[in-house]
Amino acid sequence: MADTSFFNEMLTADGTPRAAYKQLDGWLEQFPRSDLKRLSREAETIFRRHGITFAVYGTDEETERLIPFDIVPRILSAQEWRRLSAGIDQRVRALNALIHDIYHRQEIIRAGRLPAELVVQNEAFLPEMVGHTPARQVYAHIIGTDIVRVSENEFYVLEDNTRTPSGVSYMLENRETMMHMFPELFQSHRVAPIEHYPEMLRETLESVAPPACDGPPTIAVLTPGIYNSAYYEHAFLADTMGVELVEGRDLFVDDGYLYMRTTRQPERVDVIYRRIDDAFLDPLTFRPDSTLGVPGLFDVYRAGRVTITNAPGTGIADDKAIYSYMPEIIEFYTGEKPILNNVPTWKCEDKDSLAYVLEHLDELVVKEVHGAGGYGMLVGPAASKKERAAFARKLKARPGNYIAQPTLALSACPTFVGAEIAPRHVDLRPYVLVGDKVRITPGGLTRVALKKGSLVVNSSQGGGTKDTWVLED
Repeated sequence: MADTSFFNEMLTADGTPRAAYKQLDGWLEQFPRSDLKRLSREAETIFRRHGITFAVYGTDEETERLIPFDIVPRILSAQEWRRLSAGIDQRVRALNALIHDIYHRQEIIRAGRLPAELVVQNEAFLPEMVGHTPARQVYAHIIGTDIVRVSENEFYVLEDNTRTPSGVSYMLENRETMMHMFPELFQSHRVAPIEHYPEMLRETLESVAPPACDGPPTIAVLTPGIYNSAYYEHAFLADTMGVELVEGRDLFVDDGYLYMRTTRQPERVDVIYRRIDDAFLDPLTFRPDSTLGVPGLFDVYRAGRVTITNAPGTGIADDKAIYSYMPEIIEFYTGEKPILNNVPTWKCEDKDSLAYVLEHLDELVVKEVHGAGGYGMLVGPAASKKERAAFARKLKARPGNYIAQPTLALSACPTFVGAEIAPRHVDLRPYVLVGDKVRITPGGLTRVALKKGSLVVNSSQGGGTKDTWVLED
């Protein structure tokens, strides 16, 4: 019998495989566990050979780690994906409309639908962006929307990543590894392809070239360098798109344009896919001690002679306090009810909400408003009494820095752990590209909590990843 305390994506309550998983269930029944273990080790070897690692900061352990990869795919039916992709499309359009409005007329604030202090007092709000409209009025070009499932037809958006969402290289490498190791499984399923993502990314970046671009745009990926936790991904995307990977020292501004140093002569750059934070983009405009950015870059951007993706100041849209207003935001800009649910959220800056959260810490998940990667959060049911008491002191000291949400019973997928197949909790990060149109990659990166009962899927907190299959009709 299946465990009914959470939604099992493969098995119904009586242990019958769901339609999308029927063939996989039969395949797993026949596949020797010793072979799965061998293939799991082989996958790890492939990842090591390709250098697919991420850096972990602030620990005494090795700084470079391999993200655990689970070789059992997660499967979504075509019908499930249609609903998800419609909700994602609606959400990213609303997010871009919100960012434009925030830096222009602020109609949503005038209408009383969003408190002004959430914007003007927000550390992610960039006054320097006020009045600037980027090419095609698009601010967040690459978005990672984190989604969890709690029942057959109930999906929730946990958060919106509108700054520099990472992980897409793992999605692509996961698929390539699975196709290499299990070609017969792909032959028995009609799996929507994802390998065209780099091509779609390049098309999106080309479509938002500035008006000053008078030919095929030159694109570059701007990285902080080899010591960044996502450097592998920066290099991977530059390589697969066929564009240059640059650091700040490789770029310079001359006569109002941005140039890239080459072995021949300087080449004008039209679009920068930046993977560095706002504060480090330009030492003349933001942090004067930044060595990662380019002096004068922001002036060139404001003049409409280069496009920066994602635009500076987009972080205002993935602030977790603003997240709690997303149902109103979607309705305000689209005139539609949200297709995907928001998780109910208590804003701890509110006195009554803070009192409730402090009283129910053992039931809630508490997150930093600007937090990411699973850091700075408390999962109440999994925390000790001592940990909850320590967190309560932080809450009382800086209530405005936190929001709280109920602990959702995340859905679970079959996962190969140890020497057996067992359900483990998962989330999903689909990747969305916004330019001349909205492009959504079918599936995305499924992150899995490898520890039994754990709800924390972040790789920095011990989670792994798995390939996500969207079945075609």
